Amino acid sequence: MSSATVVPIVDEGLGNSTYLLDLGDGRGLVVDPSRDLRTVRAAARRRGRGLRIAFTVDTHLHADFLSGSRQLAASDSAQVLASAAGHREFAHTGLRDGDEVDLGGLVLRALATPGHTHEHLSFLVLDSSEPVGVFTGGSLLVGSAARTDLVEPSETAELAAAQYRSLQRLALLGDDVAVWPTHGAGSFCSAPPGSARTSTIGTEKVTNTLLRAPDENAFVRALLDSLGSFPPYFRRLGEINRRGPGLLDDTLSLPELPVAQVMSLREAGGQIVDVRPVAAFSAGHPRDALSIPLRPAFATWLGWLAPSDRPLVIVRDDDQDPDEIVWQAAKVGYDNLAGQVTGGMNGWRAAGGQVDRLPLIGAESLGEARVLDIRQTAEFAAGHVPGAVHIELGDIAVRAGDLPRGPMVVMCGHGERAMSAASLLARAGHHGLAVLDGGPDQWSAATGRPLLVGS
Repeated sequence: MSSATVVPIVDEGLGNSTYLLDLGDGRGLVVDPSRDLRTVRAAARRRGRGLRIAFTVDTHLHADFLSGSRQLAASDSAQVLASAAGHREFAHTGLRDGDEVDLGGLVLRALATPGHTHEHLSFLVLDSSEPVGVFTGGSLLVGSAARTDLVEPSETAELAAAQYRSLQRLALLGDDVAVWPTHGAGSFCSAPPGSARTSTIGTEKVTNTLLRAPDENAFVRALLDSLGSFPPYFRRLGEINRRGPGLLDDTLSLPELPVAQVMSLREAGGQIVDVRPVAAFSAGHPRDALSIPLRPAFATWLGWLAPSDRPLVIVRDDDQDPDEIVWQAAKVGYDNLAGQVTGGMNGWRAAGGQVDRLPLIGAESLGEARVLDIRQTAEFAAGHVPGAVHIELGDIAVRAGDLPRGPMVVMCGHGERAMSAASLLARAGHHGLAVLDGGPDQWSAATGRPLLVGS
């Protein structure tokens, strides 16, 4: 592709890819950047030659993260390219089907590919009029297609039909054309598991079961049958992206708050979020704290479980990066982090803060205990402990009252999500809780008993 290079930048937590297209002349183009631009800027620095982000592209109004395009326009004078049908309320170049942008040796052509959203565009890269790759956003994915139920429930089937037509249009491109999707494995915008993040049109025509559906009706049925739950914040971010996310300082901070101030915030409706590892939370945590361990998926579970309209106070270990906490929160629209407990858990204890514990138990100790499995429905159906009750983690807060009181072991695949669920149940008044250190595979190995398959 002349002297230009495409650099994928993978967000393992969200399951998404941003792409940096180095145009070879000191300029770069970024596709679907999140508000957390640290990895984009690092990738640009690695390219050398003082690479400047001259263009930033959004394939659609994202539901799972806040776009960084408005930020790049403000900080780097980047030209924002996006669908005119998105009616964004900030400065951008609105494109329609067939519109082209001269990148200097390369051409970017907009292709209308509605389905994931109404205004969705894919962007075809042409070199000397020859298509070399297409940024497919949330249309054609590796082995799949993105979900169509994020706009409005009544429009889901209509958008699924549009998604079928969009994929068929993309399939008309040459077999050698590269496919660069935004959503990948781990994304709640729907993508099957697997390590591949990019593909080609020819590969997808052979391996993508949705692309090989015999007709529109079969495609729609298959796509709708594959839809699982998604975080509630997905309902909010599309409109924020349309209006334009607020601009941020490059140096977000997490100020220290005295324990007395934290207690006052909590009494006024604030929430303590404990981001320490599971074992540390188990050994002792502030009463009523919500456990969301800091890991790649932190942003998703923060957005799923924590309030967005009340102050959040963080408890962290000294070796946990405060920048990672604030930037992960910011990329999903959580600008409500009030600060962190001064001195962490030691400071909380020293100031006389109430401390609770949630025991961790090994699979060999599970015995005949009542088990609550809080994994996603597809995970549960793939194999679970016989007799386990199933409620997804995202539903625990509203369904805590449905569970009988008394001793209960909460489990997921490894322990992080189970501890989040147990912390929610404890806040709802449940006692006698414990968390399984491990998951179904560990139980099966410890007992020699098979897992139960199906729902």
